[in-house]
Amino acid sequence: MSTLSLLASSSSDDGGGGSVLLSILPFLLIGVAMYYLLIRPQRRRQREAVALQSSIEIGDEVMTTSGVYGFVTGFEGDIAWLEIDDNIQIRIARQAIQRKVDTTKGETAVPTDDGSGKSKIDDPASAIDDADES
Repeated sequence: MSTLSLLASSSSDDGGGGSVLLSILPFLLIGVAMYYLLIRPQRRRQREAVALQSSIEIGDEVMTTSGVYGFVTGFEGDIAWLEIDDNIQIRIARQAIQRKVDTTKGETAVPTDDGSGKSKIDDPASAIDDADES
């Protein structure tokens, strides 16, 4: 209703057009601020994500949005094959690749297997049971 009254006052010939402009100015400033604070950064992030996903090649180590590390072994359209362990591959959406892992910084996900066939903690529940028995 206030918009209608603003339009009605602007159409009258009493010279009140300047007050209408001043009352609309805050809404225009809010729109400009939303563009620069919300829309523009989101578009920049989308462009970066598209550039990253198009630059990924077979053999790159990547991290997915769910935190899974692996090596890219192939692509089938929008699907990427990720090797997460020896001879274990999973299919993921290409859009689920969040970033490349920089192996030059030592940022790789290296398994902590000491070759004994046992991991540090096989089962958290059994580790608690073993501690209770001793």
